[in-house]
Amino acid sequence: MRPTKTSPRTVLATLTALVATAALLVAAPPATADKPGGGHCARQAKIAVPGAEMQKVSCLDDLTTAGTVPSGHSKAADFAGLHTPGTVNPTGVPGIQVDGYFPDTSTTNANNGWKHDSQFVMRIPDNWNGGLVITGAPGNRSQYANDFIWSDWVLAQGYAFASTDKGNMGLRFYDDGSTPGGSVREWNSRVTELTLAAKRVVKQVRAKAPQRTWMAGISNGGYLVRWQLENRPDLYDGGLDWEGTLLRADGPNLLTYLPTALKHYPAYAATGSPAAHDAMIEAGFEPGSEFLWPFHHTVYWDLTQRIYREEFDPTFDGATDAGTPYCASGTPQCDADYDYASRPAAVKDAMRSVELTGDIGKPLITVHGDLDTLLPIGTDSDVYDQLIDDAGAGASHRYYRVEDGTHTDALVPAFPDQLRPLLPCARAGFDALTAWVEDGTAPPADATVPRPTSGDLLNTCAL
Repeated sequence: MRPTKTSPRTVLATLTALVATAALLVAAPPATADKPGGGHCARQAKIAVPGAEMQKVSCLDDLTTAGTVPSGHSKAADFAGLHTPGTVNPTGVPGIQVDGYFPDTSTTNANNGWKHDSQFVMRIPDNWNGGLVITGAPGNRSQYANDFIWSDWVLAQGYAFASTDKGNMGLRFYDDGSTPGGSVREWNSRVTELTLAAKRVVKQVRAKAPQRTWMAGISNGGYLVRWQLENRPDLYDGGLDWEGTLLRADGPNLLTYLPTALKHYPAYAATGSPAAHDAMIEAGFEPGSEFLWPFHHTVYWDLTQRIYREEFDPTFDGATDAGTPYCASGTPQCDADYDYASRPAAVKDAMRSVELTGDIGKPLITVHGDLDTLLPIGTDSDVYDQLIDDAGAGASHRYYRVEDGTHTDALVPAFPDQLRPLLPCARAGFDALTAWVEDGTAPPADATVPRPTSGDLLNTCAL
């Protein structure tokens, strides 16, 4: 049993290693003096992040990644693999950046030279629109993981932005000293912590609290959006959920279908076995996604199963740390033979401590690709949409199934005739969300969004 802790770069980090290299970082310039009375970075000296153990305030001429990567205020490696090359982002947004961390006992995150988890980043543009966007890292990445896909875009619209590493990160996120399920429980508490602190910081700088607070997230970050709107809806005005991870004690969850892929895909790959193929489809993998199976077998399925199983069920493989990579079915304690349904009640209890119910308290828009081969749409957002309806909250939810979208946009260049990026659709969903809440403009009804036959799919999407 792991000792209790006061408080995943997941497979996406592995993808990062495959599709990108880190940008060269240079030393950050010192912050300029506070400029009272308005102007560039006004009132920055008033910033004291509530509860933070460390903070570093910088006045920057460009808060977007075009500026923050060269200046050392972001890391390209931390957000690589989450967008398609050719995506056009805004640049040239001046304002204040605050880096720091909250008290924690785990030390995986080496950003800023701190070797301290629970790191965060906050950005407040000079031209603030009164809103705040909160995000949590997808996968097991750092606080900078959302910088290209979310921060650049919302900052250019005038929103303040804040993101957290969720309190533990990396491929050994489960090894943070907590009891089973505790690492994921910390994700949720760290988002709440960040939201409360960011609201205070914005008020310190702007002398008034944000008028609207939004959440947005992808994958595990989408899970965070769902959880917060179910459990802390008082803190937010709405959320955008981009292929959020569904965790349910009674299933479905990652551990109920990934073992099927580990057990049956090798036979399908080797012989084209119809029985193995049928088993994959029955487990939830979408017909038509077969061209994505080799990549996911190499990069995602095995690693994801082992590290998340270790988080919720560390006793399955005895003293072995997160299983045996790519073990064949029949090998003792092999994750290819993992049967979640037959595991002890304690495993279900750990999952139940972080599960989603669908009982959202604020408006939510969900965007999910129908060719998602890590979080298959039929075992994830289709189920979550029904949970929301069953909870009586369907009027507050819109669900868009995007044709030819998959879990990571970085795969689009490899299959340009079979995939389309989801980032533009997620951004369109965010715009629809804010218009829904602020102007009363109802978003389109739930729909499958067809792939256009022409146009700029890298940067546009009509829901």
